[in-house]
Amino acid sequence: MATTAEYGLGEFTYPRGWFMVLPAAELTGLQALRLFGRDLVLYRGESGRPVLLDAYCPHMQAHLAAEQTSGAGQNRIEGESIRCPYHGWRFGPDGRCDHVPYFNGQIPAAAALRSYPVQERFGGIFAWHDPEQGAPDYDLPALPEWDEPAWVRCTYDDLGTLPVHPQEIVDNIADTRHFGPIHGQILAYFDDVFDGVTARQRSGGGHETMAATTGILESDAVYTGPGILIARYSGETDAVQIILHTPKEDGVTQIWHGVITRAHNIPHAPADLDLHKQYHDLALGAFTQDFAIWRTKGPALSILQLPTDGPFHRARLWYKQFYNPRQNAASFQARANGLQRTREMPAHPSAAAAE
Repeated sequence: MATTAEYGLGEFTYPRGWFMVLPAAELTGLQALRLFGRDLVLYRGESGRPVLLDAYCPHMQAHLAAEQTSGAGQNRIEGESIRCPYHGWRFGPDGRCDHVPYFNGQIPAAAALRSYPVQERFGGIFAWHDPEQGAPDYDLPALPEWDEPAWVRCTYDDLGTLPVHPQEIVDNIADTRHFGPIHGQILAYFDDVFDGVTARQRSGGGHETMAATTGILESDAVYTGPGILIARYSGETDAVQIILHTPKEDGVTQIWHGVITRAHNIPHAPADLDLHKQYHDLALGAFTQDFAIWRTKGPALSILQLPTDGPFHRARLWYKQFYNPRQNAASFQARANGLQRTREMPAHPSAAAAE
């Protein structure tokens, strides 16, 4: 495990951006979370709106999600606000204390919790994390397929945590040469396009495990910010793979995965659900092939890069914008932006050995 400082990413330990904090279906009652090196509490207000706050009451540092056995205090959600289980101080979704049950004077300004902007989209609850505590400066990616009736939605796979810095995961956006040895894919083309807060990988070729389902596999994968990857595939049917990773501690990453597919029938027939499961299992299998490497590799603090490796250095430069003050983001973007194209990909090693 290596830290942000060891990778030399920038001033901040944790990056600026939108991150999944929990699949929406899992938010029932109060939820204690540990992300970005902080203890957090997540809940739904009475309107159904999700709220994410720092976990410790500024009064005496009680955890807002701590168990409370008194019957009088069981329901701690009031409107969109939450009461501390220790002394009953109430905090609104903006993090400010708006009521103390035994005090009628002016509430101190310091009686406040850090509140995080939250959106519920495509089956997930996403929070904006910013070390400078600024408002979001880019939007969540669009996923219109999620709301179209022709598409079979997913339940997210909770893949747990890896003792790996997210830098190692993001490196995949530029890693041209691992597709053959790890995934059995013979690439015909591979492009990387860096544009502002997005990093896009377009590739296509044969695949030794997915060919039976898809034939030629073409992928268009886009990072929007540092922790949300949406990849669209064409084949027997269209599919979208969703990979979501969020820093838990410095050098430890929480990962979720999902796949949605276009059905041939509305309402969905058993064959559509079977095809969805096929795509899910193949995509998850391919993704977990990377896990076997990440779990056992040493940290690549620097990469001994060859000209035909893929644009690792450019991708890492793009990634640094999220670990530095936002006033510097445009500088990193200007140095990273553009297209890098790789053609005439070598054959899979087993094919090359037979020549």
